[in-house]
Amino acid sequence: MPATPARILIVDDEPDLRTLYELTLLREGHKVEAAGTVSEAMSLLKGHGFDLIITDMRLPDGLGLDILQHVTQTQRREKAVVITAYGSAESAVESLKAGAFDYLTKPVDLKQFRAVVSTALAAQAPPAVAAQERSTAPAPLAAERDPGSMTHPAGEAALHRLVGNSALMQNVRARIVKAARSMAPVLVRGESGTGKELVAKGVHACSHRSEGPFVAVNCGAIPEALLEAEFFGARKGSFTGATQDRPGFFQAAQGGTLFLDEIGELPLSMQAKLLRALQERKVRALGTTQEEAVDVRIVSATHRDLAAAVQQGTFRQDLYYRLNVIEILLPALRDRLEDLPALCDALLDKLATESGYPIPHLTPRQLRTLASLPLEGNVRELENLLQRAIALGDESKLQLDTSLADDPEVLAIDIPLTPSTTPEFPIVPPAPVRTSQVPASDTTLPADLSKWLDEQERQVLVKALEETNFNRTAAAAKLGLNLRQIRYRMARLNINAPGHDDDA
Repeated sequence: MPATPARILIVDDEPDLRTLYELTLLREGHKVEAAGTVSEAMSLLKGHGFDLIITDMRLPDGLGLDILQHVTQTQRREKAVVITAYGSAESAVESLKAGAFDYLTKPVDLKQFRAVVSTALAAQAPPAVAAQERSTAPAPLAAERDPGSMTHPAGEAALHRLVGNSALMQNVRARIVKAARSMAPVLVRGESGTGKELVAKGVHACSHRSEGPFVAVNCGAIPEALLEAEFFGARKGSFTGATQDRPGFFQAAQGGTLFLDEIGELPLSMQAKLLRALQERKVRALGTTQEEAVDVRIVSATHRDLAAAVQQGTFRQDLYYRLNVIEILLPALRDRLEDLPALCDALLDKLATESGYPIPHLTPRQLRTLASLPLEGNVRELENLLQRAIALGDESKLQLDTSLADDPEVLAIDIPLTPSTTPEFPIVPPAPVRTSQVPASDTTLPADLSKWLDEQERQVLVKALEETNFNRTAAAAKLGLNLRQIRYRMARLNINAPGHDDDA
């Protein structure tokens, strides 16, 4: 029996099921109230604060999503679990996207029911705080609480490992914190070398599962013949070489997070088996007929365009929708060059510590040289370049590869040269412009440099957009930018393209 009983609202129009859920929760020591319709549930919510709402999807006077949307719109603190019909992947995904903490499928397995309830309650505020909140009704608004306080030290440390204070990286960190609040599957997309596993570790560390295991799997590195055994486990004698029982990735990640890297590399046959495991939350090891329940949070990652793979028939559409409930996009390094000094400092600190050398520093010239490179391998390529520079250098001096020839245009690149010392989630300064854009005849110093630079950048962007009839793709090409960069600058400078939503 829990030390502090939780207050739970059950919403289901079937009296027998409602009674079954009530009795199950009462035996666990919780306080339970029940409703058979959306309107009854709304009435109970007006007068009480609950820790958890468990609602059927289809009700006589509406949907469970109506209750969920009410909780979200009024910023109440209750977590919600939605019960969906068997095989209704669309309903499950829809509920998670609407903010449900988790879902259950009919017929509900009571053991799984208790596990989901326990997990949802564990993700609530500490018991002392929860007890105090339950003593007043209705439940306090989420806006009255500090969202930052929900991130514990392990989560803070994981977020700090995502180096960079650009607006793009601030958005990534904020997205991680939001995604960590529920059990919804997360899909991390980004080019190779951008740090997708760091994002997955951040989601795990910021969640209530942070004390559980984090199991990382490279789906593209496992031979197809061994995939089922590696994922779901195998019993002794189930195949040649299986000399003892061995757990799979799902069993190893029990109570924690399973990170499926390069998910797009899974063959179709394994995709079907993975989908069933996600839907049923049960796996069957090779060599046995018994299924075992698993409690894992799924975070997957890919550098591929899975939507295109679905169209090509190489990736299952139902699995794609199940995995892509919350998407986190990681920017390429070339799209956040303002983070380059801080990244270089962090990588040099790490590499020098590992090698036992004094921590070296890049000169402004060397930093500009690095900024001029394509860096298609992103942070991983940058780390390799710096590791080579340390190996070729002398004492605390770095020697960049001589193939990275200095070029007059390279040395004209203007990026911030001071390591970032600002706190997490700061306001990002305006993107700098090249010194060649400053009129030579204008010797008057601006009273506000940031505003002046913003205005110069705005004028250049508007001119390019007008010349291309507000075709952002064409305007970006004229300015040597990509589409993502010009979108970011337009949003930051509040430049709208009236009547032109297409990039064609």
